Amino acid sequence: MTARTLTYFVSDLHLGARYFSDAREHEKAVCRWLREIEPHCRRLYLLGDVLDYWFEYRHVVPRGFTRFFGTLAELADRGVEITWITGNHDIWIFDYLPREIGFRLVDGPLEETIDGKRFFLAHGDGMGPIPAVERLMRATFRCRLLQRMFAAVHPRWTVGLAYGWSASNRTKRKIEAPSPAPLLKWVEQNRRDEVDFYLFGHYHMLFDQHIGNSRVIILGDWISNKSYAVFDGKNLRIEKISQ
Repeated sequence: MTARTLTYFVSDLHLGARYFSDAREHEKAVCRWLREIEPHCRRLYLLGDVLDYWFEYRHVVPRGFTRFFGTLAELADRGVEITWITGNHDIWIFDYLPREIGFRLVDGPLEETIDGKRFFLAHGDGMGPIPAVERLMRATFRCRLLQRMFAAVHPRWTVGLAYGWSASNRTKRKIEAPSPAPLLKWVEQNRRDEVDFYLFGHYHMLFDQHIGNSRVIILGDWISNKSYAVFDGKNLRIEKISQ
């Protein structure tokens, strides 16, 4: 039996996004990658925006992501420790998916020791100076009362609105690519020497640089990079799957 010794990190899969020419093939590609790493994977960290949109209702399950959820559940059933850190697109995961699939859900940054190294893990949004409009949006999305009101609207209206908004934001991103400067400034101001690795998503770019004694990594995405990080207990490396 192959030993499970590796830890994988991935973010910004944006499954279900309408800007993919073939969203189903994109989902299949993610599932193929999960099955390929499964024999060696001890831990899998999903650093947010795994789904382009998700809202969890009390008694019904939104359509889509069947292959992905099934593959993720297979990994969990085979002993892979899965941690899902929510991003700004999949913030509305509550308790159904963690219980049904079997993963740990974390809303916000996570710091823990992995094979003797200290990791700081977060999606990356909301770190550093936040514009007033973004602060208002974050507060709105996290408001329990507004979440209940949103759940009362029929999905035929909310789902289309959410995916349309995402596609519009993606078009804007291509024109005005967000700078990671606020995030890097936050790391510089809050970094601690005992943290070996700071890992983030959100910015849809590959970034790997030392700040002080810590290594800071932005994981890229699966829109243009198809990138991820793997840690073997000593070394952490960035890899890409073949296009």
